[in-house]
Amino acid sequence: MENILRPLTVVGGSVLLTLVIGWATDLLLRKADGRHPETPLWGLLRRARIPYQLLLCAALLRGSYIEARVFPAHRGLIGHILTLVLIGSAAWLVVRIAAAIVETSYTSYAHARAQRDPARVRRVRTQVSLIMRVVSAVVGVVAVSSMLLTFQEMRTAGASLLASAGVLGIVAGIAAQSTLSNMFAGFQIAFGDMVRIGDTVVVDGEWGTVEEVTLTFLTVRTWDERRITMPVSYFTSKPFENWSRGTPQMTGTVFWYVDHSAPVDAMRERLRDILRSCPAWDGRAYNLTVTDTTPNTMQVRALVTAKDADDIWTVRVEVRERMIRWLADEHPYALPRVNTADAALPPGRDRLRKHSPDGAARRVPYQPVRGTPH
Repeated sequence: MENILRPLTVVGGSVLLTLVIGWATDLLLRKADGRHPETPLWGLLRRARIPYQLLLCAALLRGSYIEARVFPAHRGLIGHILTLVLIGSAAWLVVRIAAAIVETSYTSYAHARAQRDPARVRRVRTQVSLIMRVVSAVVGVVAVSSMLLTFQEMRTAGASLLASAGVLGIVAGIAAQSTLSNMFAGFQIAFGDMVRIGDTVVVDGEWGTVEEVTLTFLTVRTWDERRITMPVSYFTSKPFENWSRGTPQMTGTVFWYVDHSAPVDAMRERLRDILRSCPAWDGRAYNLTVTDTTPNTMQVRALVTAKDADDIWTVRVEVRERMIRWLADEHPYALPRVNTADAALPPGRDRLRKHSPDGAARRVPYQPVRGTPH
């Protein structure tokens, strides 16, 4: 009977005590979250209750499993397994707590400066995300290393590993040269303020928004919902356009090709009316000028402004569409057309013209007057 009650008491008591402590801790966090709604820290810490309870249970069992007298022949193996679980749950708990603290700090900062300096908020968000990835990687490496050191064979091989660390470091550096360069580029991007999460960029002719920045790659979400994944080293070695750098305000251009008889002054007035009824226009400036001509058309360019890249796109497409519709309805002669009429000759060249019976002008070869010197 004792052989059954003792294991049940030890294991059941450890599990029950873990559940009670976990419930009490969660209750305290809920009360703290209700008393301090201005900070999300206590609510975020509740996400760590699973690794917290796993850590408690592993610690209690690690300290009391000997008293259970279960599988005495495998006592060392059971203790080793509990030690591995203890190390893993501790690393998991540290990552969750660090994530809660960092997220709380970022949320407080974002709420305080979201309206005044959104570019700075995006920069801090990029740095915070990379810092959390670094912390997770460091904690994971330390946890795995600690687990490996619990094996006798690994401790024995430790001296030889340290002795050859220099050679292995050189070999690893050569083999992982591109990976290391991307990692350093990731730090350079995060803390050098080159590109941030939420920035509007143009890379390889593709326009989109930076969606994710890691230590090795960067994801750009295009306007048509595609994702372009690029190594972060691209942004430190090649030029790219960052439309969110500095102020997000932008100036856009709209081009039309119209007939030479197009009413340019009326087009200026129509552009003003279109922009006044366009919510995306920020009201800073506009202009319309003739920038080029061809034998058949002339090029008209409009300059418009908006508060960011998304609004400038909306302004451009609306101005382009409404101006073409207005020209087609009110001034159809101003649209480009192919001229099939005969060319008008310069004055004083009537002797080169001869009219056909139907009245159409036709050009005839020049014939000199007889008796005069050529």
